[in-house]
Amino acid sequence: MSFTLALRNIFRQRVRTAMTLGAIVFGVTGLILSGGFVQDIFVQLGEATIHSQTGHLQVFRKGFLERGTRQPQDFLIEDPHVVADRIQAIPAVKDVAARLNFSGLLNNGRRDLAIIGEGVQPDKETRLGTFLSLTAGRHLTDADAFGMAVGQGVAHSLGLKPGDTVTLVLNTIEGALNTLDFEVVGVFQSFSKDFDARAVRIPLAAAQELMLTAGANVLVTTLHRTEDTRSALAQVRAAIDPERLEAQGWQTLADFYEKTVDLYERQFGVLQLIILFMVLLSVTNTVNMTAFERLAEFGTVRALGNRKRDVFRLLIVENLLLGLIGATLGVVVGALLALAISAVGIPMPPPPNANMGYTAVIRLLPFTIVSAWLIGFLATAAAAVFPARRVSGTSIVDALRQGT
Repeated sequence: MSFTLALRNIFRQRVRTAMTLGAIVFGVTGLILSGGFVQDIFVQLGEATIHSQTGHLQVFRKGFLERGTRQPQDFLIEDPHVVADRIQAIPAVKDVAARLNFSGLLNNGRRDLAIIGEGVQPDKETRLGTFLSLTAGRHLTDADAFGMAVGQGVAHSLGLKPGDTVTLVLNTIEGALNTLDFEVVGVFQSFSKDFDARAVRIPLAAAQELMLTAGANVLVTTLHRTEDTRSALAQVRAAIDPERLEAQGWQTLADFYEKTVDLYERQFGVLQLIILFMVLLSVTNTVNMTAFERLAEFGTVRALGNRKRDVFRLLIVENLLLGLIGATLGVVVGALLALAISAVGIPMPPPPNANMGYTAVIRLLPFTIVSAWLIGFLATAAAAVFPARRVSGTSIVDALRQGT
């Protein structure tokens, strides 16, 4: 009886119902769009980090993260190919690329620039670096014995372009100076402006020749799916010597990603609270107005023998139905808007300390949709409690007097 009567009352109060539903739909839609937008930021930032610098996993000597950037020669993996073969045998692994880190001076014949460099396996790095864009020239290939790719900042500082010859000066692992001439084949732009300002890449064999070593500092591992990172990391750790080597995932290697996620999650939490209060206040106001206008009706219901709790239950059921309808409509509207916006894309400027902008979309994730629906539904139900208690507690005489 309460359900049927509540449903009829909803459609009888069309203006008030439309106002309440509008507030709920607006809130749920806002949560879906903002949540999907924030999730897209997380995904795109993560993929840009993985496919321009870190890969999904990295294997290196113990202590390399803390001291390896200053003394890479002290943290060499002497048998990189043997370790790489073990990692490559894991089903989730797509590719394993060795890197040899170094620092030195790059000379263009007129001036020097302090650089940080990587000896890489060119073809593997090209497959890994899908977010590494070229602003001039081409990518390094395995055929480039003495080719060099330089960051956009390095090219700007030294006035370099493809075809120029440069001299690289660095220390061998024994501490002696060594030099080689390289031809610039390309200028790249990664996601990080700081990285591009100092980074150069040369073939791994050339870096090993310069440093007089057959080792490598890092084995960069890419996976078929980013979602497999946690399980693949456990398998990689089981495949390597734990006394000598360690493996870390991309989130640990890119600590700025974790900080960015924390920042946006807090901001989104505040936005959720704002939308929750907005729905609560809007629905409470509408229910209060509706209940006051219907006070004589409720007095008549009480006079016919119904109890206070019957009136209270009727109002709660009405708002539960409103919440159910409004939250469902909000999900439908939000999903349609998300699909429409994603089809067009949202041009975004480069994030702080980044070079490249990107096109954002609205990601429809189950968790975002369910949480938005629940917030819309529960906020509507909670908003009805106080007005329902106040109306149901009004005496029959006072309620009937409102109708005169």
